This record gives sequence, C-alpha cells and structure tokens, in this order.
Amino acid sequence: MESRNPVFSRRGFSRDNGYAGFNAQAGGPAVGTQANPYAQQAGNPYAQNPYAQQGVGAPPQAPVTPGAMTMDDVVARTATTLGTVVLTAVLSWLLLPVDEANLGKSYGIAVGAGLVAMVLALVQSFKRRPAPALILSYAALEGVFLGVISSAVSTYISDGVVAQAVLGTMAVFAGVLVAYKAGWIRVNRRFYGFVMAAALGFVLLMAVNLLFTVFGGGDGLGFRSGALGIVFGVIGIILGACFLALDFKQVEDGIAYGAPREEAWLAAFGLTLTLVWIYMEFLRLLAILNSDD
Repeated sequence: MESRNPVFSRRGFSRDNGYAGFNAQAGGPAVGTQANPYAQQAGNPYAQNPYAQQGVGAPPQAPVTPGAMTMDDVVARTATTLGTVVLTAVLSWLLLPVDEANLGKSYGIAVGAGLVAMVLALVQSFKRRPAPALILSYAALEGVFLGVISSAVSTYISDGVVAQAVLGTMAVFAGVLVAYKAGWIRVNRRFYGFVMAAALGFVLLMAVNLLFTVFGGGDGLGFRSGALGIVFGVIGIILGACFLALDFKQVEDGIAYGAPREEAWLAAFGLTLTLVWIYMEFLRLLAILNSDD
C-alpha cells in the first residue's frame, strides 16, 4: 500500500473494476480478479483471495488476520503523526516569534524545516516499506514550518484566520468521509486518472508561478494572489478533498485484504500529507480574502 497525497507519485496503484491492487506493478494483476497481492509474504494465510470467486472488487467485511492492519491501527498511527505536527507547530509558534526583530530568523528556520520535511517525505514516498522514524521526523519538521507560517498569518493578516483554516480542514475531512461511506464518491480508475492529471497540472503551474516570483519579484504570474489566487485556492482545496477519497479507499482496501500492520504508518503518512495540503490551501485562501477587506 502506497501513500496517496497531492504531491507525490502513486507507485503500485493498479485497478480493476475500480478497486486498488496494493503493491502491484503497472499492468499487473489487481485485487478482486487474481491472487491476493499479500499472498507473496511469508506466513500470509490468504494465499488465495477468498473474494476472487465473488466477482467483486472488495469484500463486504474484512477478515480477521493475525498481524494484519486494522482500523484501530490506522487511527492510532494517524493520531500519532498528526499529534506530532500539531505539537511542533504550537511549540514553533511560541518559540519562534515573527515580530520585526526575529522575523528573518524565524522564517529561515521555517523554510529550512519545510525543505527538509519535503526531502523526508520524498524519501518515504519512494521506499517500499514505511519507516516510522522517518514519518515522525517529517511530521515534526512540517509542524515547525506550519507553526511559523500560521503565526505570521495570524499576526499580519487576521487573528481568526488560523482557527478558520483548521475548522475548514476538519469540515472537508468530515464531509469527504461521510460522502465516501455513503457511496456518493466512487473511487475508480477514471476518478484516479482525473485527480492525478489535475494535481500534476496544478503543481506544475504553481511551480512556474513560484519561479517567476523568485526571479521576477512581485506575485509572479498572480496565481497566488487576488482573484486568481482565490480561484486556485478553491481548486487546491477540491483537489485535497479528492485525495482524501483516495486515502480512504486505500485504507479500506488495505484492511479488507489483510495488509500487514506496518502499512498503517503509510496510511497515516498519506492522510497527514493530504490534510497539511488542505490546511495550507485554506490558510492561503483565507489570507487573500482577509487582506482584500
């Protein structure tokens, strides 16, 4: 099972009839029509997929397998990872002031932490197995970055923006979860392809805008400010919501097909990346709206 998030590649994501095949190579067999992809692991009791004869992609109820990932595992790992982000964000908010005397130093630390966090996230994204220490290190450094940025927005834009961004992120998470469980969102191959194409275009466009900002000064191409900034902020939030649906599908299939317990760390990693993405898009959007007042 590989992490699903708005930035990094989706290795091993193959589908048949709209359902994920974990760790399958492109063009390989997908779960629901062939042998269980976890059957290659030593001691796996599911050498043959018991659902292969049912003609469905996912079982109605996950079997209980010793050492297999459960929803409790995913919740616990996600709480640990997000808790690390929140803790370091609060500490950096308190310990790295963004007043005029310390603004440059605090920004420097935040940018450095953000860059290292990005590198760690990329390393984990290309690893075949989760590394809890790597994931938690990413979460801690990402929290430092978010804490300083949030403090700066709260200080120079509006006191209520950060709370609104947090509430907005929670609302999107709850809304997508309800819609996914109710069957209003169907995660299939077409959905996956559309989201990936849209996300790739979005990221490339933002990268070009950043280059113009760095070398040309000002707001670059204007995609992150004014009316265009509002439009792209909304698009970013919608993309984040779509990736949440992919995350939920990944967790559901991992539990259903007896993914090893360590895969819960990858689920937590993917959910954390997606929630950070949504929070940053909310924060940017609300900052633009409040600065125009």
